[in-house]
Amino acid sequence: MLDALARKDRTALEALALNEQEFRDHVWPELPAARPERNLPFSYVWGDLHQKSQVGLGAALRAHGGQAYTLREVTFGEDTAYESYRVRRAATFHVRDAAGADLDLRVCGSMIEKGGAWKVFSYVVDGD
Repeated sequence: MLDALARKDRTALEALALNEQEFRDHVWPELPAARPERNLPFSYVWGDLHQKSQVGLGAALRAHGGQAYTLREVTFGEDTAYESYRVRRAATFHVRDAAGADLDLRVCGSMIEKGGAWKVFSYVVDGD
């Protein structure tokens, strides 16, 4: 992720995030919003999440694009366990910048962990 930010490579950053098919197949069935009594269509939930995530990605690129960072560690706030995956919220990238200063970056809001694989759940940082 940090390499893609340094290159300002939006396409690579988008590839790190859940796409519509992954969300539909792996995430949606276990979300409370998917329950029939909620009457929320998939298209609405995905469209809202994707639009907000794209806005968040743009903000991350404006704030950190072109910067060379060295990752020290990634930490998370609370997480939510579902039957087959875990959503890790408040992703914080603890980095060192080119001048040697230690910084804490909020590049994405949450990440999903499923079967040992990780993807960005959303680039929405506010209101994780």
